[in-house]
Amino acid sequence: MTPIRILVADDQPLVRRGLCLILSPDPAFTVVGEAGNGAEAVELARRLRPDVVVMDIRMPVLDGVDATRELARALPDCRVLALSTFDLDEYVVAALRAGACGFLPKDVSPEELAAAIRTVRTGEAVVAPRLLTRLISTYVRTPAPATPHPAPASASADLTPRETEVWRLIATGLDNDAIAGALDLSRSTVKNHITSLFAKLDVRDRAQAVIAAYESGLVAAGAAGGG
Repeated sequence: MTPIRILVADDQPLVRRGLCLILSPDPAFTVVGEAGNGAEAVELARRLRPDVVVMDIRMPVLDGVDATRELARALPDCRVLALSTFDLDEYVVAALRAGACGFLPKDVSPEELAAAIRTVRTGEAVVAPRLLTRLISTYVRTPAPATPHPAPASASADLTPRETEVWRLIATGLDNDAIAGALDLSRSTVKNHITSLFAKLDVRDRAQAVIAAYESGLVAAGAAGGG
């Protein structure tokens, strides 16, 4: 298989170098560049065309959120995996809204980081359900006017009752297998429902679907499971 091309963006040289040293020995990855701020990350991504950008969300010149938004617009096939020092950080929600495929706290293991990169490369979101639901319960209150992917009433009204139920279960932190078990459906059927509801809601991935569920009122803040 062709190695996944990775760009690492972090304003702390020690952290940036550490991430590169973790990823470089793995034959599944090729670190193609390093950026010390968001503007540099966007410029390098345009030139080097990485598959995945591992993006710190707090950086000078251009922060990781704005850099993610630019990359999502200019290079839609480039996946962004946001990193945060803290589990509960409003900038992480902003990064997901901007188009990041997920986020990880910086204290994850090398194995978790590698697995997350492989997953986001396929277009799937990587956000621990417990962290995502807790974070969104804390920070998402009402729709933000500038949000790129709100869930308009007309879009959510187009969902079938089954799609709405699948959406609700996604928002409470369940993965596909758990949703299949809860609704007595096959995993492939659940995936088909998810593909359809993502298209109707105009969301890119699971993370944005959860945000849309809170912002639309489908799920109330604090109602999610998973602790």
